[in-house]
Amino acid sequence: MSRHSATLDDVARLAGVSLQTVSRVLNSPEKVATRTQEVVHQAMRTLRYVPNRSAQLLAGKVLPAIGLISASLTLHAPSQIAASIKTHAQARGLDVVIVMLNNADRGALQGALAECRAQNIRSAIINLPLESQLAEQLVQENPDIHCLFLDVPPDSDVASLLFDHRQGCHAVIDHLWERGHRDYGFLAGPESAISARLRLHAWREALHRNGGHQAITAFGDWSAGSGFACTLAMLAKQPTLTAIVVANDQMALGVLSALAQLNRRDISVTGYDDTPDSQYFQPALTTVAQDFTLLGERAVALIAEPGQRHSWLPTRLVVRQSTAPKGDVDTREALINQLKTLAAQL
Repeated sequence: MSRHSATLDDVARLAGVSLQTVSRVLNSPEKVATRTQEVVHQAMRTLRYVPNRSAQLLAGKVLPAIGLISASLTLHAPSQIAASIKTHAQARGLDVVIVMLNNADRGALQGALAECRAQNIRSAIINLPLESQLAEQLVQENPDIHCLFLDVPPDSDVASLLFDHRQGCHAVIDHLWERGHRDYGFLAGPESAISARLRLHAWREALHRNGGHQAITAFGDWSAGSGFACTLAMLAKQPTLTAIVVANDQMALGVLSALAQLNRRDISVTGYDDTPDSQYFQPALTTVAQDFTLLGERAVALIAEPGQRHSWLPTRLVVRQSTAPKGDVDTREALINQLKTLAAQL
């Protein structure tokens, strides 16, 4: 038995609304009550209705879609954020058009926004590290596209949704300070990365607040390899380090590997991101969790219904076995050995 493709009439009939209402949901959703939009989108999903995108483009209609301008999705954080944005956009009946950029320069960004404009998309989420001046310039030069930025300095005069770096970074330093650590190594990300600068500043701020001195600082490139190399360099300069604070989990993996080869298990290590693999590092990594699922949900809500200009999301410390009181390596080693024995029995 053949099945015909669902039409707007089918959607209207199932949703119990007029054909005109369905058309408004597709083309001018801001004119339709949220509850009515949800009923119509549910009917579309049930009937597997697919809007005629080509016809909408030819008619010059603004599409029920958002643009996502992102760094490479081969990286952990961008891929997780993109997946969440797609999931929550689809729940609202919105398509997501993804444009990946290797370089976040003005020309490339203008080209990405022009691509959105060519497809009659009038909202874009930008998940690339941008300085305030560039972000503000993009908004001024593209007034017809509502832009939401996920990686800009907090004082940027643009719509933004950011994680609270200070909350997580202060929690890390307080956790280590309470355990007697006074000699720190700070392994930041690239100096050009906004998130790396924000985390480094917050670490230094928290250390100063606790009465600590300036920590030795190195800059990696987010990779495990750079974490390994920077650890060797920091310990060569300051072998008395008892804690290394790292700007992401991947570099922390390299730090742990270097410490294992040097037999320096007395040094506590923290990461940032709480990637799924971090709990399986040896030892399991103490890190700062960022909820990328929540970020995607809030980003879609803010882009679909613009309101609050600056929004913040919480971060939280996840304590595992890679941190211990200063000089308490024996206790930590005993715990690790107990866990290994338990695992062998499973």
